[in-house]
Amino acid sequence: MPSLDKPPIVTTNVKWRFPAIHRESYKFIAIVAVLALVTLFFTPLFIWPLIGWPFLLLALAIASFFRDPIRVTPQGEGLVVAPADGLITMMERVPLPPQLRGAEALGEGTLVRISIFMSVFDVHINRAAVAGVVRHVSYVPGKFLNADLDKASEENERNYIVFEQADGLRVGIIQIAGLVARRIVPFVKPGDRVVAGERIGLIRFGSRVDVFVPESHAPRVALGQRTVAGETVLAAPGEGAVSGIAQ
Repeated sequence: MPSLDKPPIVTTNVKWRFPAIHRESYKFIAIVAVLALVTLFFTPLFIWPLIGWPFLLLALAIASFFRDPIRVTPQGEGLVVAPADGLITMMERVPLPPQLRGAEALGEGTLVRISIFMSVFDVHINRAAVAGVVRHVSYVPGKFLNADLDKASEENERNYIVFEQADGLRVGIIQIAGLVARRIVPFVKPGDRVVAGERIGLIRFGSRVDVFVPESHAPRVALGQRTVAGETVLAAPGEGAVSGIAQ
């Protein structure tokens, strides 16, 4: 008989499947397909493979960039999950940027900022760090410096989003365009309700996302660690940070 003081372990079969492709990719793939057809009609058949195969590889690369895999988001009180796939490149206490100051955003003072750098090989769909209401969205046009640089958070094109949980806790993120990235595509607006791990936008072709952790939380990731959007626990209530060993 199963133990009465322990819940039964439920098992099920989970099957792997190819990730979906986000619809933002369709127009780019269509452009490549049209160019391939044009070269097919206007070049000799023995030359076309030299041009056609690169177009095919480019279409596959675009599809890979816009892949949109299913993610399983951890459930727990106070958890802040990673909004982006990528590499933890910076963790430091910094003054809040002007766009995240004030009563409608994150208040005043300083907070711990965790930066996630996304290369062109990472999934670029961004996800909500917490469940709640989108309280604030602010888009700022700017430059396209290397997103791994600290000053990119002040000079590059970027989009600020503040989420407020039911208990009043607020978490802010910044979507930052990079050296190759040329467009931030938001999926949410002020007043929208989201669940943790829900898709909130994407950044095209290499970029960065900064997360401002509440004072009541401590980072649960280490510098150099890779994150999975919607799955990796970025911060949780408590004190003390995590250190890591590269191996």
